[in-house]
Amino acid sequence: MKRLTLWLLLPLLGALAAVAGCRRGAGTGPFPGAPVIVISIDTLRSDHLPAYGYKGVETPALDAFRRDALLFERAWSHTPLTLPSHASILSGVLPNHHGVRDNLGYRFDAAAHPYLPHLLKQAGYATGAAVSAYVLRGDTGLGHGFDRYDDGVTRRPTEAMGNSQRSGGETVRAALAWLGGLGDAAEKPFFLFLHLYEPHTPYAPPEPFATRYRAAPYDGEIAATDALLGGFFDELKSRGLYDKAVIVVLSDHGEGLGEHGEPEHGIFLYREALQVPLLLKLPGSSLGGTSVAGTARLVDVTPTLLALTGRPLPAGMDGASLLDLRDEKAPVRDVYAETWYPRLHFGWSELTSLVRDRFHYIEAPRPELYDLASDPGETRNVLEQERRTFASLRQALAPLVTPLTAPSAVDAETAGRLASLGYLAGGAAGGSGPLPDPKDGIHTLKDLGEAMNLFAAQRFAESVPLFRRLVEANPQMVDAWENLGEALQKTGRQEEALAAFKQAMTTSGGAAHIAIATGTLLLEMKRYDEAREHAEIALKTSPAGARSLLSQIAQAQGDLAAAEREARAAVEAESFSGRIGPKIVLAQVLQKQGKVEEALAVTQAAVDEVARMEGRPKFSGLFFQHGDLLARLGRNAEAEKAFQREIEDFPSNPAAFTRLAVLYAAQGRSQEAVAVLKALVDRNDTPLAYAEAVRTLRTLGETQGAAALLGFARQKHPDSRELRAM
Repeated sequence: MKRLTLWLLLPLLGALAAVAGCRRGAGTGPFPGAPVIVISIDTLRSDHLPAYGYKGVETPALDAFRRDALLFERAWSHTPLTLPSHASILSGVLPNHHGVRDNLGYRFDAAAHPYLPHLLKQAGYATGAAVSAYVLRGDTGLGHGFDRYDDGVTRRPTEAMGNSQRSGGETVRAALAWLGGLGDAAEKPFFLFLHLYEPHTPYAPPEPFATRYRAAPYDGEIAATDALLGGFFDELKSRGLYDKAVIVVLSDHGEGLGEHGEPEHGIFLYREALQVPLLLKLPGSSLGGTSVAGTARLVDVTPTLLALTGRPLPAGMDGASLLDLRDEKAPVRDVYAETWYPRLHFGWSELTSLVRDRFHYIEAPRPELYDLASDPGETRNVLEQERRTFASLRQALAPLVTPLTAPSAVDAETAGRLASLGYLAGGAAGGSGPLPDPKDGIHTLKDLGEAMNLFAAQRFAESVPLFRRLVEANPQMVDAWENLGEALQKTGRQEEALAAFKQAMTTSGGAAHIAIATGTLLLEMKRYDEAREHAEIALKTSPAGARSLLSQIAQAQGDLAAAEREARAAVEAESFSGRIGPKIVLAQVLQKQGKVEEALAVTQAAVDEVARMEGRPKFSGLFFQHGDLLARLGRNAEAEKAFQREIEDFPSNPAAFTRLAVLYAAQGRSQEAVAVLKALVDRNDTPLAYAEAVRTLRTLGETQGAAALLGFARQKHPDSRELRAM
């Protein structure tokens, strides 16, 4: 009987084994309707994670996730730049094919490419995103196909645009709020894209990580990010979403950390900038804890997710499913990478590269070939010893390299506008002839960093000679020309500033953000038609900034109806975020229309938004405008605090000092008014600051004090035409 029972059970045991085997082996999908979550941790090197063997940081959340996920040991990015890399991640298309070659001046045409959010939305998925960096704002084209694209990051003056960010904590909360808002829809398919900007510069981890990793702040930011992910994963588990979801954790690119002379990223294509973490968790943690040694690419992410959700792969993708790499017989995948950042920002040569198995070839004025197996740090160029490999990889790379289209000048209309203003539409992008090898210019980044630190500290006058030295040595260095222009503008040297901005416009080929900066200066100079033409150059790629400038021009010319139209259009262009700049401009218009209460409501909403942000974010003009409106309504104590906040955040802004002095004088606080004006010139030893102080003293009836200060200022700044004309 026992033998018979066992005999009868054998088929059942075999069936159970088959089911278990199916769960392990065939648990690779598809999983129709499964939640899909892509988590991008910006600027994260794979070799700085314990999951990849690193011992310098603790990441308990990612370690736990790794046990649930399939890890790709050799995953590569296609560019060390945030915007073009994410365009590739979410489309499966290489940068040389989708055309986004830099973080600035380019717009991703999502409708022309197989864009993952759009494809999943068509399949019935709810789609949401929360991002932490200004360079990934929705109007870059990445917002296409999302029901909600939360990009509440404003460009902050005196910061490099790449450093304009919000904390990962804010972004995680925004992502969870979107999930919570789905309600019952959370039982239906959804796609979530979560982008965290840590560990991007500046490396400033919060406690306890700042103390724990004082000697390695980059690792401290990784630890802080891991803590955020731990909380996020716990929330997914509490909502019953983690186990059933397809989750990808990756980075868009790595970080130089001083290797090969590059402190950050963007210029070189060495392994530290291109090799990234890539982990894929399937529903039920199928394949959890396993690894794939074959070469993986970020363009493979979207094809993989489409396959896992049972969606067909549209034409035009450069990637293929990552799961195919589990087959040891799978063909080796070449990895194309490029960076045009050296050319667009410094006038140096662009770089392209190809990784094939163990070799990495970098096309440069002095080409390089590295054997990654024996030399992962890429310290020994083996090109001479491996001539056959060099020839093969160079031949394979050549057809992948496509010509560069200039930023912003992607259509005949914009090119025509540039030409009418005397700018070369191509700029650095359209130049020909040999360019310097970035390896020969990398040492100048130290000088640029010193100048930028002075600029960020609002020590504009001190930064000017440093920027001048940089552009004299590197006349194609767009970033130095741009910052030189802004520094000169801040010190009141308008004509010199305009010359620098025009050089930046020519060198960049008409980059939108430089066009807006130039237009803003021309507005100050009352050259309204030229200012408008510069705003119109930027309309396609930076609509909010361009329309804000058009609103300010209309205000200056007295057309308040047009000014309000443009300001509201600017706010609408950034409708997915709580960005501050367009709201300041709208409040200015409403104030000039006599709608002071309505204007105050706009600035109050912006002030409240800033108060909810972590840290102490700074937005030029916000608290000045808010204080001015409060003062007009007789709310003097509140106005005083607002002006003081503006002065603390932007001591280089004379208007906040002078408006506070007038407020004090109106209350009979004459000594305090004079003290504020003294603080203005003490903190800003520029002709502009002295001129504003003199004008304010005259307005207050202090003619003798004004005359004495003017005489002193003329002695300190004998070349100032503005002071001589007063």
